[in-house]
Amino acid sequence: MTPILEAVGASHAVRGREILSDISLRLHPGETLGLIGPNGSGKSTLMGLMAGLLRPSRGEIRLEGRPMARLGRRQIARRLALVAQSAETAERITVRDAVELGRTPWLGPLRPWGAQDDDAVAAALDAVDMAHMAGRDWASLSGGERQRVHIARAHAQAPRILLLDEPTNHLDIHHQIAILDLVARLSVTTVIALHDLHHALRCDRVMVLRAGRCVALGPPMEILTPALIREIFAVEAEIIPHPRGGRPVFAFQRLA
Repeated sequence: MTPILEAVGASHAVRGREILSDISLRLHPGETLGLIGPNGSGKSTLMGLMAGLLRPSRGEIRLEGRPMARLGRRQIARRLALVAQSAETAERITVRDAVELGRTPWLGPLRPWGAQDDDAVAAALDAVDMAHMAGRDWASLSGGERQRVHIARAHAQAPRILLLDEPTNHLDIHHQIAILDLVARLSVTTVIALHDLHHALRCDRVMVLRAGRCVALGPPMEILTPALIREIFAVEAEIIPHPRGGRPVFAFQRLA
């Protein structure tokens, strides 16, 4: 099976300094991959490469088997949506306006706005529990509300691949879980950068990054061992079974 998204020996350098080194990865339809690692490990840079916003200094990114560098932005945007960590706008727009931007790749001179676009926007607002705020001014939203709108915009884009760079930042626990549950229900391939290792347990696989290199890749319960967590995050970790049979939980203690 051709991977839906693939990195082949991908590296990225800035002013001669390598930020990401020799990353190889094959993602298949419907898979959820978690990216974890300390601050500065390269998670956002890898997201930028996968989204086509950054060019590899070596290697390449392939989208549905085709080199991404040969695809136009509209072609990419019809297949892939990114929710960036610092996505922002200074425009005076409403919540609905912001979500409608997700439909842009599908519009053109021969394809004006129609009922299916209204339906896509309505479904996206409902999915993130923001339909009741559709008329609100963007500037009046909290950080968490803005994050939910960005995810709704990506949802409205109807992508096959969804890239989420720390999407639970600024969200309370209820909405963290709601967003992760929403993402799990979508029929898309998902790459999600995370800080919370408990959230990483929801993923099919995790890639652990450190200093721009892949340290480990595989199912989270195989990869996230106390030894690896100690090596990467400099904390002692104990894995505790869930009292009601759910996912296990971590107990952390800083190394002396």
